[in-house]
Amino acid sequence: MKKIISSGVVAAALLAAAPAFAADLAKSYPVKAPVVVAEPVFSWTGFYLGGNAGGAWGSVDGDAGILDMSPSGFIGGGQIGYNFQFDNNVVLGIEADFQGSDVSDTSFGIQSKLDYFGTVRGRIGYAFDHILPYFTGGFAWGHNKVTDQFTGFETSNTLTGWTVGGGVEYALTNNWTVKGEYLYMDLGDDYYDSIGANSGLTASVVRAGINYKF
Repeated sequence: MKKIISSGVVAAALLAAAPAFAADLAKSYPVKAPVVVAEPVFSWTGFYLGGNAGGAWGSVDGDAGILDMSPSGFIGGGQIGYNFQFDNNVVLGIEADFQGSDVSDTSFGIQSKLDYFGTVRGRIGYAFDHILPYFTGGFAWGHNKVTDQFTGFETSNTLTGWTVGGGVEYALTNNWTVKGEYLYMDLGDDYYDSIGANSGLTASVVRAGINYKF
C-alpha cells in the first residue's frame, strides 16, 4: 500500500511540474521573428503621358523690340516622355510637349501673339525615392502671329530656338505623378510682311502638370 501511495505522490508531482517544464523548454528554443514584407522601392523608369497648365510672359525682340511689347497669357497642353533610373538614382529622360497659348500684347496698333508652341527636351535628375528634382533643356518652336490692327494685315511664322529650365516631380502612387516646372525659351526672330520688320520672342513659362506612368 505504501508503494502505491508513494507512486501516486510522484505522479502528482510530475503532473504539477509539467507546465513549468514545458514553459522552460519553449524559452530554450528560438522563436521565429514575424515576417516583414519590405515595401518595394519606387522606380522612375518607364514611359509616361500627361497634361499641364500654367502661364507665360516675355518680351518681343528683333526690330519690333522698339515697340516695347511684353506678351503674357495662359498656356495649356500635354506631354509624353520616357525616364530611365540608374542604380545610383540618377534619372535620364526625354520629353516632348505641345502647348496651346494665349500669350499676346499690343503696342501702337501692332499685336504679337504666340498661338501655340512646343519643346523637345532632355531631362536629368536625381531620385530621392518618390521625389525627383531635375534640369531640362533642348529644342523649342512656336507659331507666332504679328498683326497690324490699323490695316488688318497679319503675318504668321513658325519660330525655332532653344529652352532650358528645371522642376520637381513627385510620385503620388506607382503610376501617378505631379510636377511643377519652369522653362526659359528663346524662339529667335523672323521677318513679318505685316510690319516690314523682324520680330522675335523670349519667354518664361511656369506650369504644373500631372503624368500617368506606364
